[in-house]
Amino acid sequence: MSINSKVRREAKKRKALKNRRLSGARSSIEPHAELRNPQGELLAGIVRRSGVWVLGMHGQIAGSSDSAAEVLAMIKRTAALHEAQGQPVQLVYSDELRDTAELEAAAQGMSLEAFEKKLEEEMRANSGESAEDGNGNDPTNEAAPDQKAES
Repeated sequence: MSINSKVRREAKKRKALKNRRLSGARSSIEPHAELRNPQGELLAGIVRRSGVWVLGMHGQIAGSSDSAAEVLAMIKRTAALHEAQGQPVQLVYSDELRDTAELEAAAQGMSLEAFEKKLEEEMRANSGESAEDGNGNDPTNEAAPDQKAES
């Protein structure tokens, strides 16, 4: 056996191993939802990677969850916010994402719509709490209600 044939055979093995690794990484990401504007630009999307649902927005990972219902509710909320601002969008999602989200909501004894409403209320409550300092005071006010601002 010549030295060159052994080198070629080893190179072929390395290349095959590298291709297997790359194709394995690509196949573990499953796209499940897209939010697009009328020009076709991708605004947000949901993929499942290694069993975890990942929400991406504007080219960045916005969050991840084990719950399909949570990420579906988040992307629907994003679509509603765009629509409320007069920016038409198109949301398309997979049957698997919808079915999994419905099963998760049913496991909690509610419909998917009820789950989305509950999550929306929780998010509103959390955003309201973060605007207060814990004593019910809005930190954006320069003086607390019972104190006078010093000049």
